[in-house]
Amino acid sequence: MVTQRHRRFRKTKGDYVIDFVIYAVTLTVLVATLFPFLNVLAIAFNESSDSIKGGVGIIPRTPTLDNFKELGRFPLLLQGGMISLLRTVVGTVVSLLSTCMLAYVLSRKDFIFRRFFTALFLFTMYIDSGLIPHFMVIRSFGLNNSFWVYIVPGLISAYNLILVRSFIEQLPYSLQESAFLDGANDFTVFVKIIMPLCLPVTATVGLFYAVGQWNSWFDTYLYAPFNEKITTLQYELMKILQQSMSQQGNQHLGQAGQLAQSQSISPLSIRMAVTVVAVLPILLVYPFVQKYFVSGLTLGAVKS
Repeated sequence: MVTQRHRRFRKTKGDYVIDFVIYAVTLTVLVATLFPFLNVLAIAFNESSDSIKGGVGIIPRTPTLDNFKELGRFPLLLQGGMISLLRTVVGTVVSLLSTCMLAYVLSRKDFIFRRFFTALFLFTMYIDSGLIPHFMVIRSFGLNNSFWVYIVPGLISAYNLILVRSFIEQLPYSLQESAFLDGANDFTVFVKIIMPLCLPVTATVGLFYAVGQWNSWFDTYLYAPFNEKITTLQYELMKILQQSMSQQGNQHLGQAGQLAQSQSISPLSIRMAVTVVAVLPILLVYPFVQKYFVSGLTLGAVKS
């Protein structure tokens, strides 16, 4: 019986061909996905004069840290990094708590206005007031040149709200009913029942909020461009990129071009170093929430 079973599941030549095609396609996609990141790292850690020659692959030909030392010439990077870290932590925690509390309210079957408010939030996903009205509203609330301009305007995302609400709705409502029968109030149910069960979706939504806060620079450009106390890392990196690109564009314009050519660090190396500094924190955080990512997006998508 064992011999017949092994014979029955023995691979044919066609099976080996299919396996080869699958492995080849997977390897090709893997290389195409990883090569740009590895190339950016290689150029960022490669000597600037050598990178100008081209041909740098995924391993630095002449390893050096001079590109990152060049970024140290900009004193506002450290200040911007502290503010970006602070806004990421505060913004993620406050937005996550606000989103989960509102999603819990909208998921309650005894809340008669839940359909109306859900439709109202969905409406904001498709209709945008525009930049000028948004700027006037922010100014009318006195949030210009304030740290809270990074937190309050984007406090709740409609997409994340619907995601969390759908996840809560697929939880057994009998858990909440039994807690109410035991004398628990809404706050106790939310803290001790809903939040622990919503760990996958809260990890996913928290990652969304954290990435959005960390990568944001346009709000600094609009509402606090000259306030160095609350400048952000991404905004300072954007200014460095603009300077490097302008230097590269002025290489054929007389004295300005000579000045750009005389610098030891090329604009290409600066851009790659800036990219590494901007992306590295998110890459370090993602592995810790990756196991919740898929389940958090899909568990609330299908109802039985």
